[in-house]
Amino acid sequence: MQGKIALVTGASRGIGRAIAEELSSKGAFVIGTATSEKGAEAISAYLGDKGKGLVLNVTDKESIETLLEQIKNDFGDIDILVNNAGITRDNLLMRMKDEEWFDIMQTNLTSVYHLSKAMLRSMMKKRFGRIINIGSVVGSTGNPGQTNYCAAKAGVVGFSKSLAKEVAARGVTVNVVAPGFIATDMTEVLTDEQKAGILSNVPAGRLGEAKDIAKAVAFL
Repeated sequence: MQGKIALVTGASRGIGRAIAEELSSKGAFVIGTATSEKGAEAISAYLGDKGKGLVLNVTDKESIETLLEQIKNDFGDIDILVNNAGITRDNLLMRMKDEEWFDIMQTNLTSVYHLSKAMLRSMMKKRFGRIINIGSVVGSTGNPGQTNYCAAKAGVVGFSKSLAKEVAARGVTVNVVAPGFIATDMTEVLTDEQKAGILSNVPAGRLGEAKDIAKAVAFL
């Protein structure tokens, strides 16, 4: 991984930050993205001279094109893409608003299409590329109140399997890492009762940690 250039979306905190730190520790130069200047500055601060934080709206094709042009000019072609950025808009389907559905699809699925497509030409030309998409176990199991999120994450799996078959012969691999319940700052708001309910379904008896996901991504 030494000397490779990696792009990690949604890298200001949680799983994205853990992935960015893990890849940089193994010698990659990491560009991490956030939706705000403050987030991008935080990424630059924790990566130091091993990377840089930049602002990206993953739902905006023009924002993606501008970012990739900047990266190419400043650092070179991207070798490793980690599509980690994601949001939730939980609601029962009977109550779900159209924007809650479309926001999830744009952020969690369509962004994977746009970013992956934008990387392919250079990856295939040099016959090397790694695309790792962060899915979720609920893409397979389903989860009440998350029809939008589960559909998007299931879509990421189907997309990745199909793309992998298209580009494998050119030295580009495409994989999905599908976390279960991971302890991040977002889970701190859960009550002890809620956490106990979750843990009762986890054979290991503990929540996953962001570093667990980061190590799986680094392996791939």
